[in-house]
Amino acid sequence: MAQFINRKETLVTEAIDGLLRTAGGRLARLDGYPHIKVVVRTDWDRSRVALVSGGGSGHEPAHAGFVGQGMLTAAVCGDVFASPSVDAVLAGILAVTGKAGCLLIVKNYTGDRLNFGLAAERARAFGLRVSMVVVDDDVALPDLPQPRGVAGTLFVHKIAGALAEDGADLDTVTDAAQRVIKGVVSIGMSLDTCTVPGSPKEDRIARGKAELGLGIHGEAGAEQVDFDGAAQAMEMVVDRLAPNIGSGPHVALLNNLGGATPLEMGVLAEELVRSRIGGQVRWLVGPAPLMTSLDMQGFSVSLLPVGGADEAALQAPVAPWAWPGCHAVGDVATVPLPDGLAPIQPIASEDAATEAFLRDVCTALIACETDLNALDAKSGDGDTGSTLAGAARALLDAMDRLPLADLTQLYRAIGLELSQTMGGSSGVLLAIFFAAAGDASGGGRDATGALKAGLDRIQQVGGARPGDRTMIDALLPALEALPQGLGPAAQAAREGADRTAQMTRAKAGRASYVSEDKLAGHNDPGAEAVARLFEHIAGRG
Repeated sequence: MAQFINRKETLVTEAIDGLLRTAGGRLARLDGYPHIKVVVRTDWDRSRVALVSGGGSGHEPAHAGFVGQGMLTAAVCGDVFASPSVDAVLAGILAVTGKAGCLLIVKNYTGDRLNFGLAAERARAFGLRVSMVVVDDDVALPDLPQPRGVAGTLFVHKIAGALAEDGADLDTVTDAAQRVIKGVVSIGMSLDTCTVPGSPKEDRIARGKAELGLGIHGEAGAEQVDFDGAAQAMEMVVDRLAPNIGSGPHVALLNNLGGATPLEMGVLAEELVRSRIGGQVRWLVGPAPLMTSLDMQGFSVSLLPVGGADEAALQAPVAPWAWPGCHAVGDVATVPLPDGLAPIQPIASEDAATEAFLRDVCTALIACETDLNALDAKSGDGDTGSTLAGAARALLDAMDRLPLADLTQLYRAIGLELSQTMGGSSGVLLAIFFAAAGDASGGGRDATGALKAGLDRIQQVGGARPGDRTMIDALLPALEALPQGLGPAAQAAREGADRTAQMTRAKAGRASYVSEDKLAGHNDPGAEAVARLFEHIAGRG
């Protein structure tokens, strides 16, 4: 997979320099590139306890992103997924440690323990007071004698950092760090492995599967499980965490492992709060990328029991931009819709034949969802099928509220329903289409005339015309042929849709931004939807 890097040999040093250029002078690096890659605070008061952490790169924003007031004093960066050298760690310690001493915060990996441990011994030989704590919060593999250190490390950075900033001594800061380590538990899940720069991507997670309990260096997880959506994924994660926590209030850290979108992380946050331990989650850090694994499409959850002192430490302001804050979890607040936008409920009426027709049409649109999305992906944003299927599902849900026995009111009710539930320009256009059809029907036009009036209106409002490569290229000929019967209308719609494959220049919609070579040979998805719908209706008879 292509990546925005120059050379893997200079990847970390260039990324660090990119970070420092926007730090406003509050951060600097030691002059030791490329072997010594240490980011330090420039505003550090050596009369306070220094906090030094680090490890392999590839976990950004950890660790350099958390250097600053209220968190780390220095971060020692190794190459991607490789522990920094003893000399690099020692350089970081010597650069920031005064009489108050230094706390090393180390994740439980052999390379980090050895290199940070030996650097601590050498620093003590210089007469410095140095403590070291080892974070082992991963509960994915409970039988391991040495559990891994993962995103729960950030709780140690934050709570110990707040104490150090307030002037606590080394013993107090170390004891607090040990207490946090004893209480925090974490586990991760991913749909894919990460891409290590300069190496081929490992493809061990099959489609339809997720890996539970994998490490932040792409290590294999505890098991591969069937994946069936965010709710099930979070339930499995909670099942592993729940036996390891007590009954009191907890703070959760929801970490993006690098490749999940903000939309996905928002859904996962909601599922965490709604889970069986959600009542214990009083505060939430994130969702945010905090300790990533390059581009891994996954997440992790860390839980820490928390009392008043820790709550204050977690909420204390900090300088590092990467810390998203620790926020209280509350109910979803709602406010009434403005006057004029509250849903207007039509007077429902029953008509068995009309209901059966609408249900059949909606089911047909839902069945086309995947095909239409795939077609739209060639010329748009790949959501035409989902948009239409969503509208169809909304109409099915509203069926018992529709005035099925009054065609004029039914057109208007469908237009209103679509305006409230269907997004994008297509939702607006279809709402206008049915509203105008309702007005025409109320004025005495028959069904075909009413639908033509709706089409005229969306051409006026939307600006599209036949030949512009839109749904109009199928809908207009279909309505023109409708007085001859459903068969001729379906044939006209199909011919109109197929003609759009030869239209290599769209003049409306998102396809108008797409190059000609991307459009050639592919039907417009809106026109294809119209053709399929008329073909289905014609086939019913």
